[in-house]
Amino acid sequence: MKLSEIKKELSTLENVVFVLPNGTYVPEHFHVTEVGLITKNFIDCGGKVRKETVVNFQLWDANDFEHRLKPKKLLDIIALSEKVLGIEDYEIEVEYQAETIGKYDLGFNGKVFTLLNKQTACLAQDQCGIPVEKQKVKLSEISSQTNSCTPGGGCC
Repeated sequence: MKLSEIKKELSTLENVVFVLPNGTYVPEHFHVTEVGLITKNFIDCGGKVRKETVVNFQLWDANDFEHRLKPKKLLDIIALSEKVLGIEDYEIEVEYQAETIGKYDLGFNGKVFTLLNKQTACLAQDQCGIPVEKQKVKLSEISSQTNSCTPGGGCC
């Protein structure tokens, strides 16, 4: 989800709710402790230089059980970060504390924001010798061709 998308959704909501990939809700008294811009410069395993930039939201579960972050307040935090940090319309990455700091992609299911598991991947598969996955085809789905042999067809 891009920054423009969360801003659009926040403008229609009464409450800000996040749900983890396992269906557990982030406690409603969470804080957004950071909105930042993260740029990662790196070289992939094929030697190609890459650069990725994301907007980072850090969620924190505090012991102030009466705290509730409203959509307007989060929109204000986003606006300030855009102004001060020069944040543009990048994809959002969310950090949330579990056993360690988890990093998630962000989605929206029409009612609540969903934290989506991130996955690693080889960015240079053609350079690493990773075999291309073969397409699996069921023999029963292959159409018979007019010039093929069939049982009792007399071609053999």
